[in-house]
Parts: sequence; structure tokens; C-alpha cells
Amino acid sequence: MTADIHEQPSAAETPEVSIIIATFNERENIRATIAAILQHVSQPVEVIIVDDGSPDLTADHVEELNDPRVRVIHRHRTVGFASAIVRGIMASRGRLVGWIDADMSVETKYLPGMIEKTKDYDVVIASRFVPGGGDERHPFRVFASRLVNGFANLLLGYGIKDYDSCVTVVRRSVFDAVMPIPYGFGDFFIEFVYGCCRKGLKVCEVPYVLCARQGGTSKSFPSLGGFLWLGVKYCVRIIATRLRPD
Repeated sequence: MTADIHEQPSAAETPEVSIIIATFNERENIRATIAAILQHVSQPVEVIIVDDGSPDLTADHVEELNDPRVRVIHRHRTVGFASAIVRGIMASRGRLVGWIDADMSVETKYLPGMIEKTKDYDVVIASRFVPGGGDERHPFRVFASRLVNGFANLLLGYGIKDYDSCVTVVRRSVFDAVMPIPYGFGDFFIEFVYGCCRKGLKVCEVPYVLCARQGGTSKSFPSLGGFLWLGVKYCVRIIATRLRPD
């Protein structure tokens, strides 16, 4: 165990499903999201919180729950959304592994349907842009997301409508073929989904409606300039992913 990571031990039964949440200053949202996951997922489940040294003491707030189904990983030297998800995957024990954002307590209601779909598919993506899906955030953010996803679909293909959803449930066996690359923000998911499609894995999109954030500060939209720069980085990574040889 490295010096910058402390993982809370768990006495819970071996989980069927592992749900990973990467956190940084999510004290306002995290308990509601954990409670919603535990409410909606009927299978034995573990919730893995990977916290990047939140100054608001998000991790401590979670540990105070003292729930054996909830595990906390503290990170102080290595930070970043994609690397946190990969760290959670490494620590997970479930036959199914998923991840969801810390402020998505409402969206957890879609998890049971996604879990059910893994009977027939390797990768199940919660999609805003298939029939029945939606995005209730600011219109500018919705427009930008549609633009990035249209660009991704044009270059990468495979008919995926929501390449940067970042809400998914996958079979553990998927990681034998494709492992997410631990750098970037939502762009890591674009590369992961494309890799799964190229490997011939069965990928399914199910509709969900993304609600506006209720508390805390968005990590993807800290400012207009930061959001535009993030969009540029997404597009650069899409191009790099398409040009990368097998």
C-alpha cells in the first residue's frame, strides 16, 4: 500500500456489483448518492469512494457512515478523475463494475435497468442522446455535449450516441480486453468505449435524463473558459484515439 493511500477495510459480503465514485469536495452530495445506490441496487453491492484529498473532508464524511458496504480510498499524491476511476476498478470485487458521479443521487434509479442489461451486453452506457434520454443542464452545456458527441461519432463511429457519458456498468471480464487509461476527465471514457467497440465487445446504450447539479461546484464547468478548454481537449483526444494504431 503506497503512502498516500489509505483504504478503509470492509467486512461486507462479497459484492455482486461494485459502484465507483470519484470525489473532490463533494460533501454536499455524497451521502445522498450513496444512500440512493444502496436503495436502488438490490444485489449485494459495494460503493467505492476514491477521494483526492478533499479540503471539505468528503472522505471523513463518508467514513462516519460506518457502513461495511462503503469503502473509502484516500489519495493525496495522485489526483484526477480518470485515474480515480481506474484506482477504484483495481480495488473493486464485484462481477459487475460501474461508476457514477458524486452528485447523481437522482440518476441512480437507472442502475437496476443497466445491471439487468449486462445479462446480454458487456458494456451498458447511460445515454442522454438516445430516444427517451435527456439533459436538463444549461442549454450551452447541452449544446457543447451534443457537439463533442457528434464529432466523436463522426470520427469514431460504431453508432454510439453518448461517448462521454461516464456513467456505465460493465462486466468485469471487459477489463481483460480493455482497461481505461488513467488520465483525463470525461475524455478517458470516449477512448474506453471506442476500445470496447474495436475489440468486438457488445455495447448497449440505455436512456437516462441527466439532471442539473443540486449542490457543490461542477468540475467540468468551473468557468466558461475552463469548459471551452476542456472541450478542445476532448476533441484532440478523439482525433488521437482515431489515429492510434491497433
